[in-house]
Amino acid sequence: MKFKLKKQVGLAKRRAFYGYAFISPFIIGFIFFMIKPMYDSFYMSLCTVELTRNGFVLTPNHFANYVKAFAIDPEFNTMLATGISTMFFRSLATIVFSFFVALILNQKFKGRALVRSIFFLAVILSSGVLVGLEYNNSLLSNLKSTIEEQGTANTITDVIKRILVSDTAGVGGVSTKVFNKLFEIIDQIYEVAMASGIQIIIFLSGLQNISPSMYEAADMEGCTSWESLWKITVPMVSPLMLVCWVYTIIDFFTKTDNEVMEKVRDTMIMLVEYGFSSAMAWIYFGIVLALIGISSFLISKVVYNYD
Repeated sequence: MKFKLKKQVGLAKRRAFYGYAFISPFIIGFIFFMIKPMYDSFYMSLCTVELTRNGFVLTPNHFANYVKAFAIDPEFNTMLATGISTMFFRSLATIVFSFFVALILNQKFKGRALVRSIFFLAVILSSGVLVGLEYNNSLLSNLKSTIEEQGTANTITDVIKRILVSDTAGVGGVSTKVFNKLFEIIDQIYEVAMASGIQIIIFLSGLQNISPSMYEAADMEGCTSWESLWKITVPMVSPLMLVCWVYTIIDFFTKTDNEVMEKVRDTMIMLVEYGFSSAMAWIYFGIVLALIGISSFLISKVVYNYD
């Protein structure tokens, strides 16, 4: 028993060593290149910053910039609330979409390699360079607008939306709001698909690691495919759902078209208010960390851990 326990402890240490070795370039880069700028940015958020010929002149004003962001600025609070609400529904739609696409791609059918390659294009198209080209290129922007306009005209989706909303209008406002939010996500399927590339690959790798013998045993016991999905597939890939959720939140809050980030950037560059922009950036950073921490804590309670 002692030998077995020592062997397990040795394996855990070896895995931990490999993990730290894998992320060591990031740790080293963070220590040497990120800590000092983060400290300077936080100190700027507590000061009034003036740009002179001799450089920056910082005059401490304690938390005046934070008070201005929350109590004086007319847009910041609204942008934060809208961004958090949109993040929740968009991230949830991205996780569901990615999971079911991964389920489809994990099935055996002709042309599976080609279909996987097509979905992997979402990873390439959602990279930083091409996203910048998409929003800075008039041709791609017009193409995206045309797709969205054609998809929201008098289509089947629009007809179904009108029918469902009209049928639930007399029941109560909650149902109408739910349907409106649902169809809003459907109208934004372009953004959802573009943000699902990495998550599809993560889910697909998790699905391929599930032993086929588990499904064979469930089939022999008389389980249906629906029961196998909820009793085997979902629990086995639940740890990856936590990984994908955290990644999706970070990806959403750092997109190039994020309104809060645009406001921080415009305040810093166009209005030359470095202290105020730093305060907004740190508030935004703190809220993102809090959301990741809270959601990770809640999801980890339902994650199935296995050896």
